[in-house]
Amino acid sequence: MYFLLSRGFATLAVVILVAVSADAQRSGGEKATTPSPVAKSEVLADVDGVAITKEELEKPLAVQLSQLEEQIYTLKQRRLDAMIVERLIAKEAAKRGVSQAALLDAEVTSKVGLVTEQEVDGFYKTSNLAKDDDPTQREQVRSRLQSQKIAIQREAFVKTLRSKAKVAVYLTPPPVHRTEVNADGAPFVGAAGAAVTIVEFSDFHCPFCQRAEDTIAQILARYGDRVRLVWRDYPIDSLHPQARKAHEAARCATEQGKFWPYHKALYAGPPKQPDQLPAVAQETGLDAASFKACVASGKYQAAVQKDIEEGKRLEVTGTPTFFINGRVLVGAQPLEAFAKVIDDELARSGRTTTAQR
Repeated sequence: MYFLLSRGFATLAVVILVAVSADAQRSGGEKATTPSPVAKSEVLADVDGVAITKEELEKPLAVQLSQLEEQIYTLKQRRLDAMIVERLIAKEAAKRGVSQAALLDAEVTSKVGLVTEQEVDGFYKTSNLAKDDDPTQREQVRSRLQSQKIAIQREAFVKTLRSKAKVAVYLTPPPVHRTEVNADGAPFVGAAGAAVTIVEFSDFHCPFCQRAEDTIAQILARYGDRVRLVWRDYPIDSLHPQARKAHEAARCATEQGKFWPYHKALYAGPPKQPDQLPAVAQETGLDAASFKACVASGKYQAAVQKDIEEGKRLEVTGTPTFFINGRVLVGAQPLEAFAKVIDDELARSGRTTTAQR
C-alpha cells in the first residue's frame, strides 16, 4: 500500500512539473498579467452572462446595512452583558449558599429606603408632570421612583461583583462605515479643528428637527471644543412647501454674521411662514432693509438647492439626519445615542471622552 501511494505521488509531481514548465514557456517565464475572474462567491446573479456582484449590490446600500449591523451588535451586546450579570449573581449566590432571590434581597432591596413624600414632591418640581391631588398618579410616581432606586442599587452591586471577577469580553463591533460629507463653506459652531464633526441636514419646518435642538445644545455644552456642528439645508418640499424661504432667509442672516441667532429664532414656536421672516430678522437685530433685499433677490436659492442635492447624493431620506465623522444617525435621537458615537470617535482619536476639559 505504501509503495503504491508513493509511486502515485511521484507521478502526480511529474505531471505538475511538466504543466508548470509548459506554462512558463508560453509566458516567457513571467507572471501572467490577465486579471483573474471575479470569485464565484462574489457573483450573486448574472444576466445574459453579465455578472451582478456582491460589491455592486452592497455599495448603494452601505448606509442602511451599516445601521442594521450596528443594531444587531447592540442587541448582542445587551444580551451578552445580561448573561454576564446573571452568571456573576449565580456565582455569588452559590458562594454564599443562598438563592439568587435571597442574595438580591440582602444586597439590593433591603438596602434601598422607601421613597419619601419629599422625593415625590421633588419629582413633580423637576418634571413637566402637572401636580394634582390624584392619589393614583402620585402612587405611580412613587412606584417609578422606587424602581429607579432599586435599579441604581442593583447596578452598584453588580459593579462590585464585576470588579472582583475576571471578565473578558470578545464580542467585536462591526466595521465602522463612514460616508464622505462635504462641509466646506457651511455655517458651523465649535472649533474648526474639533476631533468630531457633526454635519446636520435639517428642515426649519420639521417638528423633529425642532425637538433635536435641545439635544444638540446639550451635546455642545458637554463636549465643548471637541465637537463641531455643521449645518446643511434640507427643506423637504413635499412636506413643508414654505420651508425653503426660511432657509434662504437664514443664509441672508449669515451675511450679517447672525446665522445662529436667526436659526434659533426660526425654531422658536410654530414654523415661520414667509411673511413672518422679516419680523424674525428684527428680533435678532438684523438690518431690516438689507435683509429684505437679500431675501427678495432669491440670491441663495441655488445654494439651498445645492445642499439638497448633496443630501440626496448621501441618500438622506428624512430630517434631521446627522453624520458624526461620517457615521450616520437619523432622527431626533436621545442624547445617549449621540454620546455613544461621539465617545467612540473621541476614543479612536485619543481625545478625552465625556469629561469637559
